[in-house]
Amino acid sequence: MGMSYRRYLSGARIYGCCKCKTHLATIHSMISRAFNGQHGRAYLFDGVVNVIEGEPNDRQMTTGNHTVRDIYCVKCGQTLGWKYDYAYEPTQKYKEGKYILERNLLVDVQ
Repeated sequence: MGMSYRRYLSGARIYGCCKCKTHLATIHSMISRAFNGQHGRAYLFDGVVNVIEGEPNDRQMTTGNHTVRDIYCVKCGQTLGWKYDYAYEPTQKYKEGKYILERNLLVDVQ
């Protein structure tokens, strides 16, 4: 395995890992703040960087059954949220390919 390079983001507001401050997403890639995670409030993002995706598994959530992958910080391994792979409910299809980052696991880097 070679070296892994982290991406650095620029912009008005950058969210990072709560443990190591590795850049994860900008406010411009945020879709919604109206989500809940395992640790409280969570945000839905169109795209994130510097994460490792875990194995897919099915989870029953408040909006129905979804296939999701936990996502982890590429630098320190902190669990940050999950990625939606598949939504079984037709009304939830908009989540597919999107990411949830839990607010309590993030810091404002900039």
